[in-house]
Amino acid sequence: MGNPFATTILIVAVILLILLVILSLRIAAQYERAVVFRLGRYNRTAGPGIYFLLPMIEWQVTQDLRTKTTSVEAQETITRDNVPIKIEAVIWQRIVDPRRAVIEGANVDNAVVQVALTGLRSVIGQHTLDDVLKEQDTIAHEIETNTDRATEPWGVKVERVQMKNVEIPESMQRAMAQEAEALREKRARAIKAEAELDAATMLRQAAETIMQSPAGLELRRMQMITEVGAEQNSMTIVMMPSEFVSMAHGIGEVLRSRSVEATPAPRQT
Repeated sequence: MGNPFATTILIVAVILLILLVILSLRIAAQYERAVVFRLGRYNRTAGPGIYFLLPMIEWQVTQDLRTKTTSVEAQETITRDNVPIKIEAVIWQRIVDPRRAVIEGANVDNAVVQVALTGLRSVIGQHTLDDVLKEQDTIAHEIETNTDRATEPWGVKVERVQMKNVEIPESMQRAMAQEAEALREKRARAIKAEAELDAATMLRQAAETIMQSPAGLELRRMQMITEVGAEQNSMTIVMMPSEFVSMAHGIGEVLRSRSVEATPAPRQT
């Protein structure tokens, strides 16, 4: 038989080894990475899946690689034309380099927000109020580019920055409403004038057509009688032939010429 003492030591060693393996076993999800330090120095980035961590010698800092959404509370800033406004923004960010996110920054999430706020004030100060209201996507893209450039050394990628709400002073809101109303009234008057011009042009063309074909006037009169007769009313229309109108016009011209001839010439002294 073997030595019982040696057997006991072997069993204890196996048990300790099994315990060490169990204590060293770690599992990282697909969206996680573990930044492992050995005796204070960076050793490796582990995960996803199973990996081992030596107890009391190695420790880890786990980072989530999923996209995070951070809502920035309303920030008051001044535009280039000296209008105070409040802007709420939303930031989409994710960690692309876990090692730099742990070593280069103590709190990268807060750092990204502060950089975005600084960039927001700087960019808004370079644009007028009209630009901020009309070109929000362009301004947001500019803020996103500046923020991403500043956070790149920290291993953070700023995927998107969007302005969620823009608050302007109440007095400015009233002025903008009056301006919009004036523009709508101007557009309405222009459309009405254009319609009247088109109607006058069409009436002139119709008159020229009737003058070229006098029978067209008779047809128009007959059509008007038909339209009036189709309605239930007590209106009576007496139509006179166009010859009577022409004859009356001729008689008027003759009488006017005779009155001119009968007028005595002034005496000369």
